[in-house]
Amino acid sequence: MALHFERTEFDARRDRLVLEMADRKLDAILLFAQESMYWLTGYDTFGFCFFQCLVVKSDGSMVLLTRSADLRQAKHTSIIENIVLWTDRDNANPAVDLRNLLNDMDLLGCNIGIEYDTHGLTAFNGRRLDEQMQTFGKISDASGIVSRLRVVKSPAEIRKIEKAAALSDDALDAALPLIKQGGDEGAILAAMQGAIFAGGGDYPANEFIIGSGVDALLCRYKAGRRKLTKNDQLTLEWAGVFHHYHAAMMRTAIVGKVSKRHQELYDACRDALLAVEKAMVPGKTFGDVFDAHARVMEAHGMTRHRLNACGYSQGARFTPSWMDMPMFYTGNPEPIAPNMTLFAHMIIMDSDTETAMTLGRTYLTTEGDPRPLSRHGLDLIVR
Repeated sequence: MALHFERTEFDARRDRLVLEMADRKLDAILLFAQESMYWLTGYDTFGFCFFQCLVVKSDGSMVLLTRSADLRQAKHTSIIENIVLWTDRDNANPAVDLRNLLNDMDLLGCNIGIEYDTHGLTAFNGRRLDEQMQTFGKISDASGIVSRLRVVKSPAEIRKIEKAAALSDDALDAALPLIKQGGDEGAILAAMQGAIFAGGGDYPANEFIIGSGVDALLCRYKAGRRKLTKNDQLTLEWAGVFHHYHAAMMRTAIVGKVSKRHQELYDACRDALLAVEKAMVPGKTFGDVFDAHARVMEAHGMTRHRLNACGYSQGARFTPSWMDMPMFYTGNPEPIAPNMTLFAHMIIMDSDTETAMTLGRTYLTTEGDPRPLSRHGLDLIVR
């Protein structure tokens, strides 16, 4: 099997889940998030775009319901021993197959938690699932159980993320010589992703963000390329990825002369990120981290130009997003704990002057101050 962790690591994760299920009096949990399946078993696939479900009973036993295309994938990449297939056919309803499987597992009338909040369970399939489960047993929403267990990382996971962070640095190193007048966005992307692949890394869970000129104010990828001009701005958000573990970075680079407005925005981003670092400690919450960011932005007169979130957890993620929960936003009561890997991004987009500035990197929380995982500093990039 092509496992990325020792069997003891998976056993420890299973035991944590079983304890959580016992606390919630669940006889079984139906997992649909690919991240949950990967974390618990090593199962590595993009087959979650179709209906599949990992059933975990309170005794820790597991059965995977999936398609024939993923049978060998599951056997090769995971510790799952029991695999049941539903058959592709006209008018197929795999929710019926799942109900039959649960019945065979003696779960009729039991307390069953369902992981609804995931891209692995579409609204269409969720409705079909509910139709089959409404008379089966006592159903509850168990969406946050595994995702919360995933937030605090084991030593083995931290090593994966440290490798991902090194690949993220490599990507920036590859991009820097190409950020200049006449530099092509396509070549920059190719160099960054190429450095990650060459270093043994993976595809990211979402596209790298790249935009120059007015597109530097965008926080999402869009199709289309341009070449950098004599005086330009280039926003990049990317992630090094190793065994699906992500470590994101974000920078806005200036080509040519640094305008007064760019300097003002950069100063605000730097000060806000330093304030976030001071708040990213045990005893504080994710909401406290956001508030630290917001106070500095307000002091710099940037409240109108900032976003309403300033980062999120990082870990093993699958398409369509490398963003993990919890996030830094106002009022989030989730406590900061040691051994979390958290991406903090300071983003200011001034549409009045079409000026962009961003600054972000991934941290490992500790018993004290967080440790930046990038070898790059926070200086404004000017080319």
